[in-house]
Amino acid sequence: MRFKNMAIFNYSGSELDVFSRAMNWKHYWSNKINKYLGDSVLEVGAGIGSNTEVLSNKGFLRWVVIEPDINFCSMIDAKIKSKILPKNIEIINTTLSKLNKSEYFDTILYIDVLEHIENDIEELRNAQAHLAQNGHIIVVAPAHNFLFTPFDKKIGHFRRYNKKMFRAITPSNCTIVDLRYLDSIGMLASIANKLFFKSDTPTISQVLFWDKYMVRISSVLDGFFAYLLGKSVIYILKKK
Repeated sequence: MRFKNMAIFNYSGSELDVFSRAMNWKHYWSNKINKYLGDSVLEVGAGIGSNTEVLSNKGFLRWVVIEPDINFCSMIDAKIKSKILPKNIEIINTTLSKLNKSEYFDTILYIDVLEHIENDIEELRNAQAHLAQNGHIIVVAPAHNFLFTPFDKKIGHFRRYNKKMFRAITPSNCTIVDLRYLDSIGMLASIANKLFFKSDTPTISQVLFWDKYMVRISSVLDGFFAYLLGKSVIYILKKK
């Protein structure tokens, strides 16, 4: 194995494999953030590497993934060995707070991760300390606490975010360069589920239906709604 700084942590959620199949969604949000990806990238909480697959093919000089779950690290390592992921991706089995203080990156990614971290204010402060000058922190997260469901709690979410919450936790030496909601149709479906269907856990068929149809419609309508509606939110910071 090519891991550093072994951590003891096992993630109990199983949704990563289900949502790894939502390729339309991954390509949709990734197209909104690609221009902010620098030459050196730190991906925090890389999970099973499904987002790494989508993003790391854009070209980079250095890509480091940190993941506290050793089993997920092994899965990422297997993808590297099978050439699903580039061979020069570095895996560190740790959390950001334990990362060497001398490490700096052009871009730091939190893709469906920040909502799992209890002290998000401290996390962002730690992140900006590892950010190169004029570098970017990119967050993609579930939106709106009124959409919080037992499923959110089940998979370890402490919160969902809105724009006001993100503005309140922005580090003082960073500026917001993009803050928008995505997936307006998914938001309507989530409201309907919360009010009427009360489904505890999305099935693979439900995720694939959402990804095939709803995401495609949202990609057209979100701009019409000026990105003011959505069940996910993109938050991008630039270090001053």
